[in-house]
Amino acid sequence: MSLVFPHTFIPWFRAVAPYIHAYRGKTFVVGLAGEAIAAGKLNNFVQDLAILHAMGIKLVLVHGFRPQVNEQLAAKGHASRYSHGLRITDEVTLDCAQEAAGQLRFEIEAAFSQGLPNTPMANATVRVVSGNFLTARPVGIVDGVDFMHSGVVRRVDGPTIRRAIDIGALVLLSPFGFSPTGEAFNLTMEDVATATAIALQADKLLFMTEIPGIAEDRSDPDSAIDTELALADAKRLLAQLPPPAQPTDTAFYLQHCVKACEAGVERSHILPFSVDGAILQEVFTHDGIGTMVVDEKLESLHEATADDVGGIIQLIEPFERDGTLVRRERTEIERDVANYTIIEHDGVIFGCAALYPYPEARTGEMAALTISPQVQGQGDGERILKRIEQRAKAAGLDSIFVLTTRTMHWFIKRGFVQVDPDWLPEARKRKYNWDRRSQVLVKKL
Repeated sequence: MSLVFPHTFIPWFRAVAPYIHAYRGKTFVVGLAGEAIAAGKLNNFVQDLAILHAMGIKLVLVHGFRPQVNEQLAAKGHASRYSHGLRITDEVTLDCAQEAAGQLRFEIEAAFSQGLPNTPMANATVRVVSGNFLTARPVGIVDGVDFMHSGVVRRVDGPTIRRAIDIGALVLLSPFGFSPTGEAFNLTMEDVATATAIALQADKLLFMTEIPGIAEDRSDPDSAIDTELALADAKRLLAQLPPPAQPTDTAFYLQHCVKACEAGVERSHILPFSVDGAILQEVFTHDGIGTMVVDEKLESLHEATADDVGGIIQLIEPFERDGTLVRRERTEIERDVANYTIIEHDGVIFGCAALYPYPEARTGEMAALTISPQVQGQGDGERILKRIEQRAKAAGLDSIFVLTTRTMHWFIKRGFVQVDPDWLPEARKRKYNWDRRSQVLVKKL
């Protein structure tokens, strides 16, 4: 173990370091389903949040309490009632919700106070702050159903929460709000977390949920998880889905992710609490573990058109001069411009890559991956790589490959493996420059 450990730990730590740097000082709002606490996941989850806190991430934690309230109601012989995916909160249910919220807040604060040796909480000081940060209003009567004491968020006291997290505290919110007249309302964790993320303009909204994410094959819930959904795609999917009635329905968490992204939260995530360390895997690894809904309005990531040829040439020319990229004829770029994916901001292109498919071999070449030196290290190369992978999968390809002389390690960190040039499709092998001796790297999709 002593011989193997450095060879695994050091590359891993170096791979994680860019994410530590990127997220220091950022604000995350985390919604924890009550089912996670009922399943005994609280202590490990709190330790993971303590790690994020130690990394300089500002945290707001919103807990749910669906199973805990149901348990309280069952103990009193009172039935749980739902409609339109919301709990109907009568007087008895309101009392049970208040009891459950109080008990869970006690358990969560106790978990953050453990400081157990030989755990991530050892010598950690995570101050938990809670209070009346939420103003609520009643749901009212919907389609003839009176929701009584069920409410929705009217306003979040964002400035006060911001002051608390800026001094290093973790803010804990329960799904309860009060009207200006002091009336209590039972809220949903998802509504509170979404409204809080919007009020803070958080960098991430993360839901720890009962589901692993959004399945790529909507007809098969057991299919692979779609790790990234552009906001436009998420909205189209949501429009096709029936209204959600329970948390396991695909649209249940997705609707809140879409709402958050539309209101300025750039990244929203659906993660499975059943996987130990899921939030760490999502934050600190390239591929993540659940589904991320991403708003691409701020930086447009799209396929290139003829109008983009000049910007692509201007971007890649310096890298062609120093030998990082093979020089391409300008007529070739103009002819193949539809193969290119670009990132632009205010009309300036600062990232690009091209996909050249070889359908007979069910593979494709990613060529001319270029990021402007002005923005390198901000994850734009990974965003373009992810889009190229999506284009390749949509074209029915099983893999993509690259030829490189200088950036081999960047690709290896992102799942590529080196192969012999003889692996190349015959059509590409005929154009291989044996004098340049480019390394060939392949990634299975």
